[in-house]
Amino acid sequence: MTTHPMFHFVARRFDTGRPARFDIDEGRIVRVQRQAIEGQSAHRLPWVAPGFVDLQVNGYAGQEFSSPKLTPEDVAKIVRQHWAFGVTGLCPTLTTQSFDCLAHGLRAIDFACHTFPDIARSVIGVHLEGPYISSEDGPRGAHPREHCRQPNWDEFQHLQEAAGGRIRILTMSPEFPGAADFIARVSAHQVVAAIGHTAADGEQIQAAVEAGARLSTHLGNGAHGVIRRHPNYVWHQMAEDRLMASLIVDGHHLPGEVVKSIVRAKSPQRCILVSDVSGLAGLPPGRHASSGGDVELLADGRLVVAGQTQLLAGATLPIGVGVANVMRFAGIDLATAVAMASIHPNRLLGRPPGTLRPGDLADLVLFDLDASDQPQFTVRSTIVAGEVVCGEPGGE
Repeated sequence: MTTHPMFHFVARRFDTGRPARFDIDEGRIVRVQRQAIEGQSAHRLPWVAPGFVDLQVNGYAGQEFSSPKLTPEDVAKIVRQHWAFGVTGLCPTLTTQSFDCLAHGLRAIDFACHTFPDIARSVIGVHLEGPYISSEDGPRGAHPREHCRQPNWDEFQHLQEAAGGRIRILTMSPEFPGAADFIARVSAHQVVAAIGHTAADGEQIQAAVEAGARLSTHLGNGAHGVIRRHPNYVWHQMAEDRLMASLIVDGHHLPGEVVKSIVRAKSPQRCILVSDVSGLAGLPPGRHASSGGDVELLADGRLVVAGQTQLLAGATLPIGVGVANVMRFAGIDLATAVAMASIHPNRLLGRPPGTLRPGDLADLVLFDLDASDQPQFTVRSTIVAGEVVCGEPGGE
């Protein structure tokens, strides 16, 4: 990591497109000055935006957070790898596993945050995706059936204790008896209850929202291959204005038409981009072992349950790809797409939204964007709390 107590750079603002000089000192933006740069000189400048906040990161380069062998050093390595994607804040995500495996992973994450100050700055909470999800084929996705189970408050408290209180999001299905009461208790403890991997009916979803559920996890995925035209759990969640929706817009998980429909139905203000990057992302194509069983990384970048080509087992592309794709799929501008990857997830977790104003924490990403038919998103530099952790922002 390169430390810069005080430095500056010039870039185009993501929200206005105008060049500006940003002075950074003691971890914050201290001054923003518009620059009279036009034409090709302006277009050669990188874009600058609040750093991305990825609420669903399962690991990277062969290491999953849901692993009985996870070490604090593994946690630190994964987090630092995600800085290269423009991610300044993330939620390590543990998926459905045994209690012992989950507790081990949560302890490793908590220990890493106590041991490495730079990791603590980027780990904004833990996302527990499961184990309280549907065991049906389709809704459970690639989660191992043998570990899918009903909500258990005592177990959840023990998991939260293992995490040092860091669990901020719990994805679960409201289809179980007593699920609404469980969601109410989770919400009362400042944990975002999210609906996902569910076979719930409309009444169960409505009861979950009334109890405090606030998010649909990767809406449109983790579902049956064939469902009723209407009603069904996708429509119910799309129509519920009290639910925000996280979306995996990697070009594999959702067709462009579906992304456009969800964004328009929910409104961009209720949508959050996530990567859902798997612990096997960054590996070469081929068959690999994971905590949920054997998976295969195909040549086109899709990660699937081994032996077939349709059932996805996580994603392999970083969140910046989603920013570029959602602009093309949903016909939205850069400012709106960036908000879905940075401002909205912060708002969901009750964190400062992140802007480009003097006094704001300097969590920033500088990037190049080609938003053509084949969009390209390239990170030039990532800054976390005023420290350059990836690339070089440059000067004037």
